Amino acid sequence: MLEIMISIGVAAVALVYALILTKVIKKKPAGSKKMADVAKAISEGAKAYLNKQYITLFAIAGIVFIVLLYSLGPKTALGFLLGAIFSVLAGYIGMRTAVVANVRTTEAAKSGIFQALNIALKSGSVMSFMVVGLGLLASAGYYAIFRDTNALLGLGFGGSFVALFARVGGGIFTKAADVGADIVGKVEEGIPEDDPRNPASVADNVGDNVGDIAGMGADLYESYVDSIVIAMILGVGLFSADKGIFLPLILAGLGIVASIIGVLSTGIFKRSPRFSLNTGTIASGILVLAGSYLLSRYYINDLKIFYVIAIGLLAGVIIGFVTEYYTSDKGKPTRALAEAAKTGAATNVIFGLALGMISTIIPIIVVVAAILSAYYFLGLFGIALAGVGMLSTLGMTLATDTYGPVADNAAGIAQMAGLDESVRKNAEELDAVGNTTAAVGKGFAIGSAALTSLALFAGYTQAVGINSINLVEPRVISGLFLGALLPFVFSSMTMKAVGEAASRMVREVQRQFREIAGLREGKASADYKRCISISAGAAIYGMILPSTVAILTPLLVGIFLGAESLGGLLAGLVASGFLLALTMANAGGAWDNAKKYIEAGNLGGKGSVAHKAAVVGDTVGDPLKDTSGPSLNILIKLVSIIAILIVPIITRDIGLTAEVIIVIVAVLGVAALMIFRPKTNG
Repeated sequence: MLEIMISIGVAAVALVYALILTKVIKKKPAGSKKMADVAKAISEGAKAYLNKQYITLFAIAGIVFIVLLYSLGPKTALGFLLGAIFSVLAGYIGMRTAVVANVRTTEAAKSGIFQALNIALKSGSVMSFMVVGLGLLASAGYYAIFRDTNALLGLGFGGSFVALFARVGGGIFTKAADVGADIVGKVEEGIPEDDPRNPASVADNVGDNVGDIAGMGADLYESYVDSIVIAMILGVGLFSADKGIFLPLILAGLGIVASIIGVLSTGIFKRSPRFSLNTGTIASGILVLAGSYLLSRYYINDLKIFYVIAIGLLAGVIIGFVTEYYTSDKGKPTRALAEAAKTGAATNVIFGLALGMISTIIPIIVVVAAILSAYYFLGLFGIALAGVGMLSTLGMTLATDTYGPVADNAAGIAQMAGLDESVRKNAEELDAVGNTTAAVGKGFAIGSAALTSLALFAGYTQAVGINSINLVEPRVISGLFLGALLPFVFSSMTMKAVGEAASRMVREVQRQFREIAGLREGKASADYKRCISISAGAAIYGMILPSTVAILTPLLVGIFLGAESLGGLLAGLVASGFLLALTMANAGGAWDNAKKYIEAGNLGGKGSVAHKAAVVGDTVGDPLKDTSGPSLNILIKLVSIIAILIVPIITRDIGLTAEVIIVIVAVLGVAALMIFRPKTNG
């Protein structure tokens, strides 16, 4: 139990550190009244949306809790509830801190870019250490109470459940506002991004918080908990004195300590913001490697543990670098994409799709190599432990990722408050770095999702006793096709939801420019709240159907087609979902940075033919990189963990009546929410 107590203690340190950072941020000056007014509008919009989202989420969670209680027992049901609550708590605190930090980052930008970076990174660190602290606390604490690794699956399911709604809902919200703001503001009216005359500008900034902070936090909380849980399950009986169970917890705790040191080290070198962030990331990685060697040598007495952890870390680093290469405005692919914009929007879109597709090669090879190497050293447990290794420095990695939306908000506030050019330049430079870290973060999230899902797949095969899958078995092939299909159906639903919401947003923004006298000239104020309301209503409604499909598909396939067919579904889903998510995220990130490269004064700058074409590409890429692509991370993990959870149902004869009742209750609950959904405006 000493290992459990140490893990809980380290988790507590992470949470205390996050709360200290929150207090430090709040003490920083918030700037002028005009800046405070803009920040208040963003804060109120974000809080109002999340409150609506969580009401819908917990209404559906109540139905799921009852189904779990009836079918799998109180341990799993309570774990689901705890996992969901902790995920919501991490996302909510992280988002609330971000809307306090954004205006303070803008104010700090008056003094210099590194002062602004300091506050934005502290805000990102609050999110990251809430995620890792609550994730480790839940995993260690729940095991300490029940001493049952299988009960931990409920925790993972709770985190996955919240992540799905947070990512899909947040993605629809932010991209409806972003696409609507760009189409009318930049393309039709020719006004700059975040211009206060644009009615959708505040909704766009609200979306950065609910999508890229609360949504990303929930996504990686899910990966973090799932990787720890499945490693603990597969580690049962591998080493003496339950060390196989405790090792993932200790490794996660080591990663938290290394990440705290990494965040603190970012202030040592001030060559550039990107260099400072890289310093912290490298420092935390080196510390985890050193600690892992000591764990392997003196705790387990087997260096294969060190090799596997190093494999996971290295895979994460390579995927991050590849993502940066393909999406950074300093890389050849993105600059070539910008060049393609000179001949119009069509060539820009074609080149962007090609870039997204080709960018999958190295990440796939890296993940395949990691799987084979980890399996060679430690079998299925090795794959799971490599996933924990990749996510061990999440405290640092997520901090550098979620600082980006804070910097984006800071640049928006500087523009909307009409601050000096020097302040806006500092904020925009910080935002540009944030775009790259956000793109790298998405690549990291996708890579970690793939490795975690493969570990969950290994856990599923072990749970149902399948040593191999017969590919000529019709039910297995049927499952493979259904699994490969699911990411496309899911992405279609989320893309359609964004498209419909963006259309309503465009009509509303056009109406305001047409009907509000003096708005175009800046002599009248826009109705920001109506645009926020449109995005919120569309997000709440739009997240229900994709989420229902994700939850019911493995249940229906498992019950009516059997365990082998469900195994085929998981294999097809992971392969198809991983490739599609990478393509979407990298294409969208490259389109975004190609546009920013042109806006920096290259290829004719703002207003040029290339710029107009790049805006179209960026608008197409927005829902790919911020809604559909990231949502696939959650889809493949959620379906995988549901598959493990329902093994007792599909491998024992509980009677067709009970099976049908489970499905009908779930479907009726969702149908009720669809019928009595919040009304959308526009």
